Amino acid sequence: MHELSIATAIVEQADDWARADGADTVSTVSVRVGELSGVVPDALSFAFEMARDGTALADARLVVEQVSAQAWCGPCAEEFAVGMPPFFWCPRCDRPSTELRSGRELEITAVE
Repeated sequence: MHELSIATAIVEQADDWARADGADTVSTVSVRVGELSGVVPDALSFAFEMARDGTALADARLVVEQVSAQAWCGPCAEEFAVGMPPFFWCPRCDRPSTELRSGRELEITAVE
């Protein structure tokens, strides 16, 4: 379960940011997780609960914003959902897309 190593990294980063701001505790950590990131949000939440023990985040909750995968079709200027499993064929002009606009995110957006 690679979500445990990701959760551990989130806890460490959030703890560092909190200490740099002079905070002793963290109540909430918000993250964005893309549909194609390879991270299962429920597994990440579970792993976060284990990783936070004994840290300034011991009572913190993890807020996960799921980001859908969106591709861009240059020839017809259409943005469309690629779904899961991903399908990069434009539904408007029936051509393959070469640009993924979102869906691979894995980032901390807020530490409170």
